[in-house]
Amino acid sequence: MAHQDVVKNTRRWLDQMVVGLNLCPFSSSVITRDQVRYAICDATTDADLKQFFVDELQHLLGANENDVATSLLMFTQGVEDFDDYLDLLEWFQQLLEKAELIEHVQLASFHPQYQFEGVAVDDLSHFTNRSPYPTIHLLRQEQMTKVLAHVSDPEKIYLDNIKSLNDLGRRQVEALCPWGK
Repeated sequence: MAHQDVVKNTRRWLDQMVVGLNLCPFSSSVITRDQVRYAICDATTDADLKQFFVDELQHLLGANENDVATSLLMFTQGVEDFDDYLDLLEWFQQLLEKAELIEHVQLASFHPQYQFEGVAVDDLSHFTNRSPYPTIHLLRQEQMTKVLAHVSDPEKIYLDNIKSLNDLGRRQVEALCPWGK
């Protein structure tokens, strides 16, 4: 798949779902200011996937936050299976912990077949984390701390997202997010 198509599809998802439905109230400003890095990984081996993550982590931490506020790591192959994706995500989280970087970077996860544990398979809440490609979002912890300082109840964001999706209804949500059916 052409990288420009991956970025185009991801930007459409961000515009329609994430910003359009206000699923992340903090995303609009960094998208508008073009401060999102879109990094695409075509690797399939564990070693190459892990090296990609390390390289992108170093890129984010080495960049000025006004230039690169956040990074989206999109995987075009190798982690289509949600369980494989979760294994990779767990390895990335462990790497952050071992490198003592959890004070600097946090991970958010998205996948075309995202499934919250313990939630009914057909629940619309899963669409809050469904993206066109397996995606790991690298967020600067300091920025998250700043924006969350102005939010009285961060858990309410997630609950509001579920309500928004339920208000839209399955047909509209699936039309906006056809890869997640």
